[in-house]
Amino acid sequence: MFIGEYNYSIDIKGRVAIPAKFRVALSKGAVVTRGLDNCLFIYSRTEWTVLAEKLSSLPISQANTRAFSRLMLAGAMDVKIDRQGRIIIPDYLKKYAGMKKRAIIAGLYNRLEVWDEDRWNEYKTKTEKNSNEIAENLSALGV
Repeated sequence: MFIGEYNYSIDIKGRVAIPAKFRVALSKGAVVTRGLDNCLFIYSRTEWTVLAEKLSSLPISQANTRAFSRLMLAGAMDVKIDRQGRIIIPDYLKKYAGMKKRAIIAGLYNRLEVWDEDRWNEYKTKTEKNSNEIAENLSALGV
């Protein structure tokens, strides 16, 4: 289970460290892809397989299904953790997420999200201001 929020530098080669407590779960390989809200998603190989199978089973006759599958699958890249616990984020994904010098890695149970630090702070501030409304809307989902 991935939980927590971590702040790291992005080096000149596009590498970012993965929090030490998550490295074992990703040691057999991971996939980084375009996420939602202009962040990146990192999945373990196992979780990625589950998601990819769900996406591949959706009807291709629906435009939204095709668009979401393209966003997630075509944007995906296999990554390996190096000896220093870092992964390389491809340039096209850094550009998508607007990543500069600092990254936030947020654990969200079955995936990690990687955000540009400034975008994360803007998103978090907005979300925190609307937390009561968000909580009310989630109650309709049984949360």
